[in-house]
Amino acid sequence: MKKRLPATAALIVTATALVACSPGEQGGASTAASGSGASNCTNTIPKKDLPAVTMWGWYPNMQLVVDNFNKQNSEVQVCWTNVGQGSDEYDKFQTAISAGTGAPDVIMIEMDRIPTFQIQKSLVDIKQYGFDRVKADYGDGAWKDVSVGDAVYGVPVDGGPMAMIYRKDLFEKYDITPPKTWAEYEQAAQKMKDAGGPQFGDFAANVSALTMALQIQKGAAPFAYDPARPSTIGIKLNDQGSKDVLDYWAGLAKKGLVGTQDQFTPEYISGVINGKYATYISAAWAPGYLTGAGVGKGEDTGKFAVAPLPQWDAANPVQVNWGGSAFSVTSQAKNPELAAKAAYGLYADKESLTDGWTNQIIFPLNLKALNDPAFVNLKVAFFDGQQANKEVYVPAANAYKGVTYSPFGQYYFDAMTKQVSALNEGSVTGAQAADRLQEDVANYAKEQGFTAQ
Repeated sequence: MKKRLPATAALIVTATALVACSPGEQGGASTAASGSGASNCTNTIPKKDLPAVTMWGWYPNMQLVVDNFNKQNSEVQVCWTNVGQGSDEYDKFQTAISAGTGAPDVIMIEMDRIPTFQIQKSLVDIKQYGFDRVKADYGDGAWKDVSVGDAVYGVPVDGGPMAMIYRKDLFEKYDITPPKTWAEYEQAAQKMKDAGGPQFGDFAANVSALTMALQIQKGAAPFAYDPARPSTIGIKLNDQGSKDVLDYWAGLAKKGLVGTQDQFTPEYISGVINGKYATYISAAWAPGYLTGAGVGKGEDTGKFAVAPLPQWDAANPVQVNWGGSAFSVTSQAKNPELAAKAAYGLYADKESLTDGWTNQIIFPLNLKALNDPAFVNLKVAFFDGQQANKEVYVPAANAYKGVTYSPFGQYYFDAMTKQVSALNEGSVTGAQAADRLQEDVANYAKEQGFTAQ
């Protein structure tokens, strides 16, 4: 099968992009013990008589995380380097894959990228290296997101259970109660518009992962892939649920109830700050992103709250996720078992996990943090003291079932952006956009040597 894969340029901002590491946050360089195979570490390795594994990672507190691991571990040490995040790291990894050398033993990657690298045989199934010892530390949905078939290709770090952030001041002004269903969401949007209020939300073309998640909530299963049949992939992008979601949001936009502005732009953030939008459908990392972008710091301080994601059927709720990252072992690891020990052990101790959710704005997937009363009962400052984790995000994370990603996720996201742009321009209907997306991605899969089903 041909393996001509798409470029790895980042398209969306996820939780991993919210916590980008600047060079000034890294520490001094060190050289690992002789014979360890590691060199040019950002961190200082304290136990130089132990074997070391190399790792690429980008979180701001990675220095703390690595130091904690090395201090507590008596079998292996980690030599950490930050080579960048998103496309910067992925391009370097792709170069190392092609060259057959130059990759680290452990790499931090976004979960939806795992199949892209797994199909190139550049990641190791770590299920054989102690999975049973840590399986209970994460939920089934988290494990599914880092798996391809029955094989496990990463250790979950953070995720993005979705919810509805809203402006309390606007909801109070227009006498609106947080909608529990998408039908109620549209009714509330119409009520606000009729009263002369702002747009209720936004349907952007540049957040394809969000659109995919909303379609999955309606019952869509975009991809089916089993590595036991590596040349075959199931592609179902124009099912009725997917069409319904596109038509729903296009209908809101056509009525002027929501905007169609690209997200993660200065213009969009300015709109959020200035009350242009009454709601923001996003993930658990969004409060950190918004705070970093200046939201909730000025006149809009204390005006935000969060409610569960509206449902299509309130009696049968479906929780979905946007974003997340993992530690994966690469096929170039000199000792996969030791590399897996590092992947399992990093970001798993209490100090690192606590620092992650208190200072680094990540939503932890390790149940030792997710079930920690301090995390669950946290009064979130961005939400004016609301116990957002307890009321919204933790229940959503616990109910999340996981998803199957495709080996060419970036192409799919790019193709989705193209079709949603056309939808927002009014040149196609939601059903037509879904049919065109199906044809585009299925043809691409065939060009890559897959049999699309």
